[in-house]
This record gives sequence, C-alpha cells and structure tokens, in this order.
Amino acid sequence: SVSLKSEIKKLIYTHVGIWLLLLAQMCVGHLKLLPHDQVAMPYQWEYPYLLSILPSLLGLLSFPRNNISYLVLSMISTGLFSVAPLIYGAMEMFPMAQQLYRHGKAYRFIFGFSAVSVMYLVVVVAAQVHGWQLYYSKKLLVSWFTS
Repeated sequence: SVSLKSEIKKLIYTHVGIWLLLLAQMCVGHLKLLPHDQVAMPYQWEYPYLLSILPSLLGLLSFPRNNISYLVLSMISTGLFSVAPLIYGAMEMFPMAQQLYRHGKAYRFIFGFSAVSVMYLVVVVAAQVHGWQLYYSKKLLVSWFTS
C-alpha cells in the first residue's frame, strides 16, 4: 500500500507539472504576454483538461486515512476530466497533424516548434501518466479492500 501511494504521488506531481505548463500556455496566449507566432493560442481541448486537477486533488486527499470514497471518485473523474479531453484533443488536432505531415505546413507555433507536434507530445505523455495513475489506483483500491 505504501509503495503504491508513493507511485501514485509521483504520477500526480508529474500531472501537476503538465497541468501547470498548459495553464502557462493559456495565460500567455490569452494575456498576449508573447506574440502568437511564439506561443499559439490553446486548442479547445485544453480548457476542459484544466479540470483534470480535481482528480489529482481527490487522489491526494484519499491517502492520509485510506479513504476509499475519495479514491473511487478520483478514478472516475480521471476518466471524465483527464482521459476524455485527451482523446478529444487527439481527434481535434488530427487535421492539423495531417496537414503538417502531408504538406509540411504549420500555422501555429510554440517557441518555433509546430504547436500540433508539441501538443501531441503532451497528449502522449499525459495519457501515459493518467493510465499508470489509474492502474496503480486500482491496485491500491484492491489492497485497501482486502485489508
């Protein structure tokens, strides 16, 4: 149980890092702190993904007293607020990725890199983080039920 909690905490802190990067991109884009040719405006999927901080907080709240209810809520809301926006984002950005791959044209950039490439990298890493978080949470839930 202790090792599972440790792994989940690492994944939550990694998720918070990704979340803060997306939040920074949104703030820079909307407040026009940098020109849009340096930091592109956020894609639509990034707005609902901001809610993905809630499952992480619920997960952290479940640890001190082995609260099964918070852990279950964390797992369910991870699917709704974390995984679902990532799936939507992968579909939303697909036409831009196709255009970049077929024609070599990118219209949005993040510090000189194609925004769609950068954001697909974020989607892949975030999907792995959330997948492992769900896996370890399930194992922790089972261990809490058996003890």
